[in-house]
Amino acid sequence: MRMPFELCLATAGKRVPDGLDWIHEVKHDGYRMLVIREDKRVRLLSRNGLDWTKRFPWIVEAALKNRQKHFAIDGEAVMLGVDGVSDFNALHSRKHDHEVQLYAFDVLAMDGDDLRPLPLHLRKTNLQRLLARRPDGIFIASFEAGEIGPELFRKACEFGLEGIVSKRRDRPYQAGRSRHWMKVKNRAHPATTRVMEAFA
Repeated sequence: MRMPFELCLATAGKRVPDGLDWIHEVKHDGYRMLVIREDKRVRLLSRNGLDWTKRFPWIVEAALKNRQKHFAIDGEAVMLGVDGVSDFNALHSRKHDHEVQLYAFDVLAMDGDDLRPLPLHLRKTNLQRLLARRPDGIFIASFEAGEIGPELFRKACEFGLEGIVSKRRDRPYQAGRSRHWMKVKNRAHPATTRVMEAFA
């Protein structure tokens, strides 16, 4: 399936940016997901353009309950464990598809307007407005701004999280690989091992 929006992809980095122009988000171990609502129709598309609408019904239900009938959200489909941390093995097992939720971190379009040319901080504001009365199933991914990035990364590693993604707050949404989005991974996280094994 042809993607209606080409996703922005983070560039791998070794050091977390600490400047004032950066926004930092915890990297959750899940599947990248584009959620598109067009009136009464909702589609969930994977990063590779696969239609996973029937796979994650809770996300679809939450999107249909939103008062806004036209939007496109970029996020991560996750299965949360009892500790509140994303559990990739449970997600991958397909045994809990009905419990999978979406961490929404960007909005690409809303009410007929293409929001991609807007700087990230304004897209974040629009996303918060879109999900202000959100039902369970879709929630806003938390973020921190400014020089806190390296400390946030240390804490993410302490809690066994995958890492963080740092994004320039003043940049538009850029299709393809971007240096305005930097991903730094926790090397002790299982996701790192999975990637290494895949290329072994």
